[in-house]
Amino acid sequence: MTKQRRVAVASPQTRLAMARRRSGVRADRPHLAPADLERARVVHRAQLRSALLAVGWLAVLIIGLPLLLAAFPALDDVPVLGVPLSWLAVAVLPYAVLVALAGWALRRAERTERTERRP
Repeated sequence: MTKQRRVAVASPQTRLAMARRRSGVRADRPHLAPADLERARVVHRAQLRSALLAVGWLAVLIIGLPLLLAAFPALDDVPVLGVPLSWLAVAVLPYAVLVALAGWALRRAERTERTERRP
């Protein structure tokens, strides 16, 4: 039985980039027209602001939830379906907020691209 040789499958652009990396030839960045470059910078800044805002809200949740639970230890005694409310808050709330923040950030980024695409 002959051993089959493994073959890596990649797009032409990936193969070209990898070949340039091996040969030491530096790939140039794509050149944009000045108006397109400025529009790209505006979109990038707006999306960066919204991403930082989402990360800030996530930090508030991650830091604030333990502080809130420490401030109200009585939540340990409140059962919901036989599980203490504080446990549910730690086990479920962060993931729900992550999904909501991700959806919000995605909608905001897409809206930014749509509004900035107009000439």
